[in-house]
Amino acid sequence: MEGIGKIGFIGGGNMAEAFIKGLLKGGFPAGGITVSEPDEERCQLMLERYQITAASGNKELVASCDLILLAIKPQIAEEVLMDVQESITDDKLLITILAGVPTVSVENALPGKPRVIRAMPNTPALVSAGAAALCAGRHATADDKRVARNLFETVGTVQWVSESQMDAVTGLSGSGPAFVFTFIEALADGGVQEGLRRDVALALAVQTVLGAAKLVRESGEHPALLRDKVCSPGGTTIAAIRVLEERGLRAMMMEAVGAATRRSMELGKK
Repeated sequence: MEGIGKIGFIGGGNMAEAFIKGLLKGGFPAGGITVSEPDEERCQLMLERYQITAASGNKELVASCDLILLAIKPQIAEEVLMDVQESITDDKLLITILAGVPTVSVENALPGKPRVIRAMPNTPALVSAGAAALCAGRHATADDKRVARNLFETVGTVQWVSESQMDAVTGLSGSGPAFVFTFIEALADGGVQEGLRRDVALALAVQTVLGAAKLVRESGEHPALLRDKVCSPGGTTIAAIRVLEERGLRAMMMEAVGAATRRSMELGKK
């Protein structure tokens, strides 16, 4: 994180912890990381686990840090921004991970020309396998974008998108892990139904999904081509694929992404 002296996290939840772990793993000094977390027990746990520092409040954190990551619930964003608005000067970079909250709303809540980057990470960031999409606010610089990319690459992969696409990102990769967890559970249930022990079925289901995703990424082939290679004529897989098509798995997944996207849009209007 070249060029950043101190990084502050407003909110010390799971996503903030994922970034802290990624930063420390990448060599960023623990003394350069500060957190502001109202839950005293959670805050103490973070301090003991990572040897970082804690701020007495959000204003103190913002005043002492060069980069501030807003890792809070979108419902309290307005309250928090009002509290720190005098401390966020134009020389600071603010990164938000607020679902449905556009950069212009954050900018309008702050004085001057605040440098804002909006991001939508997902929970696999907790195991350094996240997928994040980023977009820049009106006053963010090219260097701000570089810094933001470097931060999110400590916990996974990064895609830059236009802000108009961020709700779709929320619906796809933001909510997507929950869809995959449901699929893994159902896949394991199918194995149990056919006589496998629960632990064996779950282990096979997890590795099957992990391996299939890795094959898509590393082979560079379209998923449809990889699927065709598994579907031998008259074989077991094509019989199963027919059931998935008849029951509408593809349509259901598309509709699920659409529902999550629409909900993100609704949150942005509140």
